[in-house]
Amino acid sequence: MQPSRTQRWRLSLALSCVAAVAVTAVRGVTPAVGAVQEPPTVLHRVTDTSAVSFSRDVAPIIQKNCQLCHSPSGIGPMPLLTYEHARRDGPLIKQMVQSREMPPYQYDTHIGIQDLQHDWRLSEQDIATLVQWVDGGMPEGDPADMPPAPKLPNPAEYRMAAEYGPPDLIIKSAKYTVPASGQDRWWRPSVPSGITTDRCIKAVETKPSIAGRSVTHHANSIFVPASSEREPDAVGGGGPGSVRLSEYALGKIGEVVPADACRIAPAGSNVLFDIHYFPNGTQIVDDQLEIGIWFHGREVTPETHYRQTLSLYALQSGSGDFEIEPHGTLVTQGFHRFNNPVRIDSWQPHGHLRLVAKRLEVLLPNGRRETLSMVSNWNPGWHHSHVYAENAAPLLPAGSVIINTAWYDNTEKNFYNPDPDQWVGVGDRTTDEMSHAWIAVTQLDEAAYQRLLAQRAKK
Repeated sequence: MQPSRTQRWRLSLALSCVAAVAVTAVRGVTPAVGAVQEPPTVLHRVTDTSAVSFSRDVAPIIQKNCQLCHSPSGIGPMPLLTYEHARRDGPLIKQMVQSREMPPYQYDTHIGIQDLQHDWRLSEQDIATLVQWVDGGMPEGDPADMPPAPKLPNPAEYRMAAEYGPPDLIIKSAKYTVPASGQDRWWRPSVPSGITTDRCIKAVETKPSIAGRSVTHHANSIFVPASSEREPDAVGGGGPGSVRLSEYALGKIGEVVPADACRIAPAGSNVLFDIHYFPNGTQIVDDQLEIGIWFHGREVTPETHYRQTLSLYALQSGSGDFEIEPHGTLVTQGFHRFNNPVRIDSWQPHGHLRLVAKRLEVLLPNGRRETLSMVSNWNPGWHHSHVYAENAAPLLPAGSVIINTAWYDNTEKNFYNPDPDQWVGVGDRTTDEMSHAWIAVTQLDEAAYQRLLAQRAKK
């Protein structure tokens, strides 16, 4: 039975409090624009479906891809730790993996760049195995074939610590009490960073509290001069001397900066938080959000490495305002021209409950237009930063234009839509809509661009 629109919306919000896997580092330089990929090959399914057993074939897939969330300390709605658990929910598992709603990584498999860092998507072979197991009656097989149970991480710890060790610096927001009910709340404290020398960030993770994960919709952060007045716009970042630190939204872990790039953490700065809380029925007293930062070595400086910027790129040209009529749909499109060569390191689409799809394209100076990335099954509970892998990240010449397109659905067909009878406009509330993407860009000059092209040609 298909879940109702309300059930799927609630499930999305329930699942959206934390992401599920650790982030790995992005290393080295990457080549030019990725061409559109062919659809993945669908593997031939064996005739004897009973040959697939839980203990030998299914358990390793579930352990690797599902148990972090589907465990007593995880955020999944049911555990998937044993054969009995999986057999009970076998038909639902089949439905969710075939539709690619689980694992929750919304990124098309048939268009754009397919080589990504920390890609959660199941392989076609894994999907075929799970489907064959359910179709074959979900046999347990020989319990002796079961792999050892994995050690699940502590949800209170930094996920990226598994890759980098403890953060070099932890910055905490001022405390805020989130009421049990009411409208969306915004908390914008400014706290000293404690940074005494300009440093280059290697990785950054925003970590809500355990209780706060279910109510923290997003948390943006920027470095601002300690002597300045509090910035009025922590989303856009604007203001002299400000530098974007990070962006967090439901379902995201963190960000990794390529080894040849520097995202600057300036000395003598404050960190301005922009935290969006959405009350969910339980009061959270003195909630506090943390940002963990890992630095490159001190030999890596803004003078020795290309500068990477994380910026909000609009998906609506002109005023940026729009309205979606009740039971209506909408398409928006925005453009940005780069006056210097750049490398696109990551793409993170953003939207709320009426968004259904997003696409990132590039129009090259020679007139060629290519799709870089596409999400056709947007889930508002999971905001992934899609990090392009080595030998896949787009390297764009000066004069390139990126094209951001978004599709919205305010009808009954959108399962995440809480009320199709409402007009929906641009705004910060969860029930409003937004139209932008966060894109990490390494800024290059012509000499650096040509040097990277030459390095890429040797690979």
